[in-house]
Amino acid sequence: MRSDGRGGGERRKTAESEFSPLALVNFAAIADAEEEFGTNFMTYENILLEKKDAIAYVTVNRPKVLNALNLATMKELGAAFNEIKTDAAIRAAILTGAGEKAFVAGADISELAQQDAVSGKEYAHRGQAVLDLIENLGKPVIACINGFALGGGCELALACTLRLASDQARLGQPEVKLGIIPGYGGTQRLPRLVGKGLAMQMVLAGEIISAQEAHRIGLVNEVTSAAELIPRAEAIAAKIIANAPLAVQYAMEAVNKGMEMTLASGLHLEASLFGLCCTTLDKAEGTAAFLEKRPASFKGR
Repeated sequence: MRSDGRGGGERRKTAESEFSPLALVNFAAIADAEEEFGTNFMTYENILLEKKDAIAYVTVNRPKVLNALNLATMKELGAAFNEIKTDAAIRAAILTGAGEKAFVAGADISELAQQDAVSGKEYAHRGQAVLDLIENLGKPVIACINGFALGGGCELALACTLRLASDQARLGQPEVKLGIIPGYGGTQRLPRLVGKGLAMQMVLAGEIISAQEAHRIGLVNEVTSAAELIPRAEAIAAKIIANAPLAVQYAMEAVNKGMEMTLASGLHLEASLFGLCCTTLDKAEGTAAFLEKRPASFKGR
């Protein structure tokens, strides 16, 4: 199954001339949240969506502008991930950018320049909603960072469950160079992942770091060659898919929600979700399969 749009390239030539790789992702005046995330939004012009072997492949498909995230692209990402969330046949997702230069870098400067105090706050909230959907999808999302991941592109990767980078990838939060700050969660997710000090250095200096440095500080899980990026993500996804779906979902919830809690509250959440796992047919199947020395056949129930 594949939903894509290849006829929009000519209409986007103006945006190409306005693109800057130092810009925050643009996302202004998205009309309605329900329309934005609705499963009835099936035609994609700025992304590609393919489903194969229980994996959804989402590709930001604007290589002429280094896959910059404009209003329409963010809307389509929200719709695509909502579709993935509600598709029981899909167990994991891989997110990447088209071409060899960028995962996602920059934005439409003309959209960003129009924001004021009121619209700018709404602009950030709307983009944050898309990334929150990805982070709390209930299914693992693996970012394959195949080039520049700057500003909103880095924030998009931060919202994913795991991050793999090609050895030529570059990551950063250079928004301060434009007189703004990260608005899609960069000031919150980055320090949670790499620590306050390193996050402060990246955000305040606007530094762009290599894939190797990103791996050293824990920003990405692994660094591979460009050719091995997607195959490695598929291999990790296959290992996850082999496990019990509800156990995977509850484990992700325990980690994500527990990060916002005290240790005592996090342990309480863990125990509650452990108890829920014990009520599932998958738990009965998994324990029986282990004792009977056979492969388990999980049903997600």
